[in-house]
Order: sequence, then C-alpha cells, then structure tokens
Amino acid sequence: MKTADPSARWLHDFEVDEPTCRRVLDAALERGADRADLYFQRVAQTSLSLEDGIVSRASTAVDRGVGIRSVLGDQTGFAYCEDLTEAPMRAAARAAATIASGPASAAARGVGVPIGGRGLYPVDRGWPDVELGAKLAIVRSVEERLRSADARIAKVSVSWVDSDEYVALVADDGRAASDRRPMAVLRASVTLVDGANVESNFWSLATRNGLEWFEESRLDAFAKDLIARTSILFEARRPPAGEMPVVLAAGASGILLHEAIGHGLEADANRKGVSIYANKVGERVAMEEVTVVDSGLHAGERGALEVDDEGNASERTVLIQSGVLEGYLHDTISAKHYDVAPTGSGRRESFRHVPLPRMRCTYMESGTAEPADVIASVKNGILAENFANGQVQIGAGDFTFFVKNGWLIEDGKVTAPIKDVNIIGNGPEALSRITMVANDSKLDTGGWTCGKAGQSVPVSQGMPTSLVSSLTVGGTNAQ
Repeated sequence: MKTADPSARWLHDFEVDEPTCRRVLDAALERGADRADLYFQRVAQTSLSLEDGIVSRASTAVDRGVGIRSVLGDQTGFAYCEDLTEAPMRAAARAAATIASGPASAAARGVGVPIGGRGLYPVDRGWPDVELGAKLAIVRSVEERLRSADARIAKVSVSWVDSDEYVALVADDGRAASDRRPMAVLRASVTLVDGANVESNFWSLATRNGLEWFEESRLDAFAKDLIARTSILFEARRPPAGEMPVVLAAGASGILLHEAIGHGLEADANRKGVSIYANKVGERVAMEEVTVVDSGLHAGERGALEVDDEGNASERTVLIQSGVLEGYLHDTISAKHYDVAPTGSGRRESFRHVPLPRMRCTYMESGTAEPADVIASVKNGILAENFANGQVQIGAGDFTFFVKNGWLIEDGKVTAPIKDVNIIGNGPEALSRITMVANDSKLDTGGWTCGKAGQSVPVSQGMPTSLVSSLTVGGTNAQ
C-alpha cells in the first residue's frame, strides 16, 4: 500500500487545528509585520552502526515542533516552539513579531487546501513501519559482501539512518502546504592492509525511496564499487603539480559544480552583493554547451522535494541556459526583492531554523561529445573521479577540492591511477574554461549534505564528463 497523500493527514500529526493556527499567526502579525507563517515538522529517525560485525549503536528518536516567522521587508523575526499547545505557540509568535514596531497587520485569512502530494517519493511502507530486523539485515549483508570481496580487509564499518519527516506550513495569506518525506542513507567504510601499506575509503547510498529500493543488485554494486575504489589506491601515486587540463568524471564531480558555482547562484548571496554573479543575469558565463539546472523534481533523489519549506511548489529551475546566466534560486524574500516568482528553493534544516535559498538536485545537462573523445583531447592532465572534501568561498567561488580517486591522462589515454590530489581554482573561472561537455550526465546517489549558515540539508548533484582547460593541481612537487 502506497503512502497516503500527505494533504489527507494535514495537521493531524501536530494535534492543532486551523483556528488555532490563525490565532497564532495573528500574534505574529500584531506589531505590523508584512506577513507570517508557521512551519510544523515531525521527524521519526532510526540509526544503526555495525563495527567489525558488532552492532555498536542503535537508536530511535522523534522530534517535533513549529517554527514561527514574521517578515518585514527583507528582515525576519523568528522563534520556535516544541510545545504545540496554543499558549506557548502564541508566546513564540509574539517574540517573532518584535521584528516590527507598528500597528497590527490584517488578521490571517482562512487556511486553504494544502498543496503537496505529487508522488515524487512514493514508498510501499513508510520507514517507521519497517521492522528493525529488516534494516539490520541490509547492514549485515553489506558488511558480509565487503568482507568477502578482498582478503586484505582489516576493518569494515557500515551505518544506516532512515527518517520519516512530515511537514505542514500555514501562512497568513491562506497558503498551506504539506509533505511527507522519506529518507534512507547507507554508508560504509573499509580499511585494506597490504604488507606495510594501508588504504581506506568510504562511500554512501541515499534515497527517498523505501525498503524495496535496496535490492540485491544495488547492494552488490555498492560493495564492489567501494572495494574497487579502495584497492586501486595501492597502485595510485600523486601526479605532477601545476596548471593542467582536468577532466571531471560524470556523476560525483557534481560536488564541484554544487560548491564552487551553485552557491554563488543562490539569490541571497546576490541580493547582498557578495556573489561574483550579482548583476550578471543575461550575461554569458560559459560556452554554449553548458546548461546548469537545479530541480526538486527527480523522483526518489535525496534532493527531491514536493514543496519547499515555505510552502512553495518545487520546480525545475534553469540557472544557466546554453552558457547564459538565466537567474538565481529564490526563496520568498529574495523573489519579492527581485520581483520574480519563488523557485521553490526556500529550505531549512528543521523547525528551529529560518528558510534560506538552497539547492536541491544541481547538475549540468549533457552535451554532445562522447566521453572517450573528451579524454582523447587531453595531452597531459588528470581525470578526477571521486572527491573526499573541499573548501569554498561562496561569494568569490575560490575553491580547493581533495580528489580521493582519479587517473593520469597521457597522450589522450587514461594511464596510471592517482590519489591524494588537490585541485585549486575559482568556480566562475572554471565554468568559463569548460571546453567540452559529454553526453553522459548523471546524478550521483551518494548521501550528500549541504551546509550553509549553520544549517545542513540533503541534496543531490551530478554532471556529465567535462573538460576544464586549466586548473591548478597539487601534486608531487607542490610547495
């Protein structure tokens, strides 16, 4: 049986009714705010960890509360409340209302029919209805697959986190929305020992699908891929350092697109004038083959969203079309500032946080080149496959990324594996230096989490095989 339309549940999980919501909204408007909204959230979460065959941690938790926001122009007054009875909520609303200091605004309107329920993440059973034993069985099966895959295995850790999140939003103008968001993340790390040499690596799978998604073939591929990307490190070396062409592999290389370019296209950074992309809408920022999209509509993806955390319908937002900057990712505040419609990008970590313009599933669309032709075009360079971490200055777009797995490219051919490589550059410059885009764009299914302003939200990212004509590579003779 599929998960019910969340609009049918509406405010049931929070034990509040619509008249109470209107009275709380009136309190949030009593000092003259332009508008106000209530963001209810309930999250049930289960986590498991397996260390060398032993369950080291197992826990369940439920978190519930409401975030109350009063908005005056570009300013936000905010308070949250974990007690969902009327008196504490009204007290929190009055605290949020202090952003303003005028006469009360018009009373909140009646609540309309909530939007939501487009079916982007239907599941056979919600995660709270799946027995713990079934989740543990997945974790143990991955551990067994990893241990049996290579005799050099010295340590295996596997963890699991699932959550069932239900949100409901009520705004003073009568807007209403609800969404039930499943999530599951499977993570594993391995350590291999070969004589005196030790290598470690990790990977993850994440989805808004249910138990049925973790089929045997997917778990097989996950384990084999992790072992392969770890064992190759014994053969890998650091490449020469310096400026050189860098081929970004399809899929996980989207982390660079997300961090070094995507954050600069979030509207708050442009509204405040701190992004290098401020005031560049309509200008060419990349070659014609480059189209960059951020979308919440990819069913089952970690970054998928029916509605954002302001109650706006999620959508597909084209940020760069054929090399030309089309626009930014907007929450309600930035949309009003720019006199455009919100893009369904107002996101928050929880009811304890204010919404901000944030990415969802960010990716570059396919070009026309064959992946093999992209590599063949490089005389001497590297192919970057998997990234471990990085640092980015969001406004300027300057970045450093650590490449965990990659390859040398010599005379147009992939040759030796490389490891422990930093690539350094500037996001907008790197975007302008993309000279070839292959026809193999894909989203990565890793458990990516985006941090911004102290808040973390789940995202997806991806790109096709792409050639950046020049980046700084930190290799063997790096100072």
